[in-house]
Amino acid sequence: MEYRLLGRTGVQVSPLCLGTMMFGPWGNDDEQDAIRIIHRALDAGINFVDTADVYSAGRSEEIVGAALQGRRDDVVLATKFFMPMDDGTVNHSGGSRKWIIREVENSLRRLGTDYIDLYQVHRPSPTMDVEETLSALTDLVHQGKVRYIGSSSYSASQIVEAQVLARDRNLSRFVTEQPPYSLLVRGIEEDVLPTIQRHGMGCLTYSPLAGGWLSGKWRKDRPGTPASANRPPARFDMSQPANLRKLDVVEDLAVLAEENGTSLIELAIAFVIRHPAVTSAIVGPRTMEQLESYLPALDLDLSDNVLDRIDEIVTPGVTINPDDNSYGATELTAHARRR
Repeated sequence: MEYRLLGRTGVQVSPLCLGTMMFGPWGNDDEQDAIRIIHRALDAGINFVDTADVYSAGRSEEIVGAALQGRRDDVVLATKFFMPMDDGTVNHSGGSRKWIIREVENSLRRLGTDYIDLYQVHRPSPTMDVEETLSALTDLVHQGKVRYIGSSSYSASQIVEAQVLARDRNLSRFVTEQPPYSLLVRGIEEDVLPTIQRHGMGCLTYSPLAGGWLSGKWRKDRPGTPASANRPPARFDMSQPANLRKLDVVEDLAVLAEENGTSLIELAIAFVIRHPAVTSAIVGPRTMEQLESYLPALDLDLSDNVLDRIDEIVTPGVTINPDDNSYGATELTAHARRR
């Protein structure tokens, strides 16, 4: 395994990060099976694990904590806060000092550890004072409960705002950003990834298989939707023109993968981790079979010819369906557009 520096931290992480959103009632509710999957990832050399308090209402963190007993010091452990943790009780979400101080203790308890390597803001908010958030997170760093802090799904302007504020107020800065990135969702190439590079941040991307679209299971001759009933129709409804366009693109990419003797899954993941701004791609298996299908991407070297062909199929910096962009979403609300 060839490890990479996580931004300017000096910490080295694997090019694949094990995402654990699917462990618990949201996906695989068999705790022992989930633990076996985590252990297989660690044995394969993956030393980076990402979870969040909201995943299965805390069960994911509990499963990760159980799996890491006796192996905690060998793992760079990341989790996130911000999303509501109940049915909408006021102040039980967000980036306020009140919520951060409370929820970090809950995450530490569920994870069975006394420190979190990377504590991330799960989403930006137009009502969140980033100075308050950074101030509270800085205190956690000083207390030793958190080693580093990061953001997720921030736009380029939000990344810059947080970096400048941290510098001017002498606060801990976000050392990582976690954006969506895949063959179908390339919007971050235009601004977010260059911004991450300029500020020396680590980048751990999520959804390299575009929510299942690049799993190889959905082709034009069998266009069953890769959506479960609770997924947003705008991103998965096959009656939407943008999603039909994604189906066309997936077909071309699948053919390209076959021509080069690899799977679409391996092509998709290798494409993401090949980008010079990307530190690690988060893969989120539900089963052992899925994890095993991801691992060969680590050894896949995409030639310039293959990368050029990908760029012909999907223009650099373009997201096929804009609804797949989940970063900076608040900047395109009706209010921001003056209507």
